[in-house]
Amino acid sequence: MAKAKIIYSCTECGGQVPKWQGQCPHCSAWNTLVESVAEPVSGKNRFSALATTSMVQTLAEVDAVEVPRTPTGIAEFDRVLGGGLVSGGVVLIGGDPGIGKSTLLLQALAHLSTHKKVLYVSGEESAQQIALRAKRLTVDANAMHLLAEIQLEKIQAAIAKEKPDAVVIDSIQTVYSELLTSAPGSVAQVRECAAQLTRLAKSSAITMILVGHVTKDGTLAGPRVLEHIVDTVLYFEGDTHSSFRLVRAFKNRFGAVNELGVFAMTEKGLREVSNPSALFLSQHDVQVPGSCVMVTQEGTRPLLVEIQALLDQSHSPTPRRLALGLEQNRLAMLLAVLHRHAGIACFDQDVFINAVGGVKITEPGADLAVLLAIVSSLRNKPLPEKMVVFGEIGLAGEVRPVQRGQERLKESAKLGFTRAIIPKANKPKQPIPGMEIIAVDRIEDAVAKMRE
Repeated sequence: MAKAKIIYSCTECGGQVPKWQGQCPHCSAWNTLVESVAEPVSGKNRFSALATTSMVQTLAEVDAVEVPRTPTGIAEFDRVLGGGLVSGGVVLIGGDPGIGKSTLLLQALAHLSTHKKVLYVSGEESAQQIALRAKRLTVDANAMHLLAEIQLEKIQAAIAKEKPDAVVIDSIQTVYSELLTSAPGSVAQVRECAAQLTRLAKSSAITMILVGHVTKDGTLAGPRVLEHIVDTVLYFEGDTHSSFRLVRAFKNRFGAVNELGVFAMTEKGLREVSNPSALFLSQHDVQVPGSCVMVTQEGTRPLLVEIQALLDQSHSPTPRRLALGLEQNRLAMLLAVLHRHAGIACFDQDVFINAVGGVKITEPGADLAVLLAIVSSLRNKPLPEKMVVFGEIGLAGEVRPVQRGQERLKESAKLGFTRAIIPKANKPKQPIPGMEIIAVDRIEDAVAKMRE
């Protein structure tokens, strides 16, 4: 078999050259040429190869059927995946070292192995290390097939021989192809190996789960195309010093994005958390100033999170503005709106905001809760007991509605909250039993209502 020809492609313009150069001759960009494999197609059969591809058809002729799902046996993991694994689907899961990626996938494969043929490919740990982990997790490993290998061609041969229904590659950064001369983990190796494995999964209807490393910035290591070619991208979040872990979906071609799965790390592995709202609520014997409970929406799940604010007299010409779990720039904007439209100034105060439990809130529905927590801390007066708040704040001081307001209120009532300050546009048409709804349309109205 003739060895594949090596070329160098520019990541900026896509131009190709036979030898590596510091500068791309096509677009003049520096250090953008990466190694890749050329796939030669002879001139006489180039168009015949194109002729064997899918025929052109109208969209109405396509039979739109629901994609069947295979549950993993872990409800929180299935929630993030959109109901389960899909045949031919490729899932990429990334996270910090030691966060629990391998543990979660080992538990999931143990459940799948009872009715599906599975294969765990480890490129980072030996077979003995994985056996010790399986013993510690007390999972059933009788039907789980294991391969400790990092060469792509040998992995493909093992998959062709075993014909599994689901394969885990742990991790994609350790796999290399002998067709490329670069080291494992390089841009060329990660891109080529991921493309080959994805092609194999699609052609053989195999569920492929790739484990990815992350950089110090928290993004997946390797080329950005890695996230584009897969069907689902999951991120494993959480503090290694805490027992709680969050699995979040950032891309899902077979389900909703921004879904959240909550786990607790125990001696027996990852355990599902049935009531995640309890993780993000502090237990106070009495109401304390600067504490406000909000309802955020993570995909289809309403989640109650406590927002804490602390204001202290500043002894610096430039008071500090610190937000943990919330956007820093949005805090500065909210303080300006509070001063302009509610007449409450914080220019001489250090302002510290924290979302309890280490959760990250990205939606603007937390604006109203942040402002009421700030006012509560500034006046040293706690908010009423069993009260939840949500709403977006505009620059004109208006309280804007948020999505799925009805579901947020029902979740709050289920957890025992009896009062809610919400945008007027989110006020339900039918009263919610056991809950008093306070609808406001201006920030000054919300500040006035919190005193009552």
